[in-house]
Amino acid sequence: MSGDYTLEGLSVPESLDQLHDLLQQVAEEHQGVASTDLMLFETAVIEIAGNVVEHGRPQGTVAWTFTLAVLPDRLAAVLSDDGQEYALAEDQLADGRWAMPEDDLAEGGRGLALASVALDELDYQRTGGINSWTMVRHRREDTAQ
Repeated sequence: MSGDYTLEGLSVPESLDQLHDLLQQVAEEHQGVASTDLMLFETAVIEIAGNVVEHGRPQGTVAWTFTLAVLPDRLAAVLSDDGQEYALAEDQLADGRWAMPEDDLAEGGRGLALASVALDELDYQRTGGINSWTMVRHRREDTAQ
């Protein structure tokens, strides 16, 4: 069974609750999706959406759209926003993955690295004033059933 979902919001903390609710709905409607896949996918989505909420400027006015496709072999989503461009530092990518900050005591900068580990694909593009984060997690067999 496949399904498509769309959600729109503004860069405010309450929008993260809306995303959690949507992903809970997905879990209820697609019980064949392994709980580990859903948990790791949700972690990645919330980490990236949290960055949009925290860093989107001007804060609270950045509009975002989240689209999710539940497919037989994967969960695929795009989170797009009209905020400022994400400044990709040269040292953020390592071996095709987003890297942890070099400073072990850094208070931030881990979200994209965590999302990258939870996903099979994580891509950022900026086109026509829109940031787009593409997230894919290939579905594993649910061993809990």
